[in-house]
Amino acid sequence: MAQTVGYAEIAAHYRQQIQDGVLKPGDTMPSMREVGERFGVAQTTVNRAFRVLKIEGLTLPKAGVGTVVAGPISNNIQARVALHASTGKALGGGESSRILEVGTVGADELVAPRLDVPPGTPVHVRRRVVSRGGVPIHFSSSYYPAYVVAVTPELAEPVSTGASRELAAERLGAAQDHVLEEVTSRHATEAEKRALGLTVAGDIPVTQVVRTVYLADDRVVEVAVKITNGPTILRWMSSLR
Repeated sequence: MAQTVGYAEIAAHYRQQIQDGVLKPGDTMPSMREVGERFGVAQTTVNRAFRVLKIEGLTLPKAGVGTVVAGPISNNIQARVALHASTGKALGGGESSRILEVGTVGADELVAPRLDVPPGTPVHVRRRVVSRGGVPIHFSSSYYPAYVVAVTPELAEPVSTGASRELAAERLGAAQDHVLEEVTSRHATEAEKRALGLTVAGDIPVTQVVRTVYLADDRVVEVAVKITNGPTILRWMSSLR
């Protein structure tokens, strides 16, 4: 490897291997010495690369072993917006999105106040399961107000757009600005169990993330309810600047 390789490139290399399933949850990462020799860099560079992977929740220290790959990870919206900005894609390496349902429903007591509409108001919904390496990592239901669907008719089709919010924001003429993410836990519904491949009988705890995404003009572009199973790690990294 060239001497110009930096810590960011090394982190990107192992991030991709983890996302593609080459390195699986529980696998031991190469030692820092091995990584340094492979890329021809100093240990300080390797340390910085490993620190990035740890901060991102991709790896964990394990006593007596070293560094191991963490459990399944579901990226937060900030990571996905950044990914789309840099690659034009909302899904990472090894990820796929399968649409399960598209249609109109009455906004329930969870969704209605976040869309600022009365309960029962017809809203558009898209339900999908996102997998990485063929393994489901989260089940999402995205709800859109009428003004979003009016300018983004593609959302009514049962196919993945790859970047629904980005497309809607562009058509509405306002950039995505901020997001409120509310996290709680509850038991999975039968539909969620099927979508996530949870076959254990009885109550299964899941994590629920309710995400309300605002445009720069304060209009809501999407309310999404994301469900992940117990072992899945949810990642947040927010700027404090």
